[in-house]
Amino acid sequence: MNKHEKINYVEFPAKDIEATKAFFTTVFGWSFVDYGPEYTAFSNEGIDGGFFKSNLIVSTENGSALIVFYSKDLEQTQAKIKSAGGSIIKPIFSFPGGRRFHFADPNGNEYAVWSDINA
Repeated sequence: MNKHEKINYVEFPAKDIEATKAFFTTVFGWSFVDYGPEYTAFSNEGIDGGFFKSNLIVSTENGSALIVFYSKDLEQTQAKIKSAGGSIIKPIFSFPGGRRFHFADPNGNEYAVWSDINA
């Protein structure tokens, strides 16, 4: 249900739409609906959103917002990301309340994964 004046949708740049779909399907089990060759959408993944064709990337170094995923097993999620063609930007580190790491998808967009479960 759409909530009045609440975050409802998020869009990310993607240099390669097909590589993006393959990566997020392999790692997180997402499915997509294409809206032409330069846009694909996902839904029911915590928040709905999409990827649009662009040569730009999102990065905390550039001041962009950081999307953070949750995992019950950081090491397993990190291994899936690496085997699907993602790269680790910041290895697993502890912080008050848990542990996390940052990764880039095949386009170079930065995300993080955190867990409140200590290894």
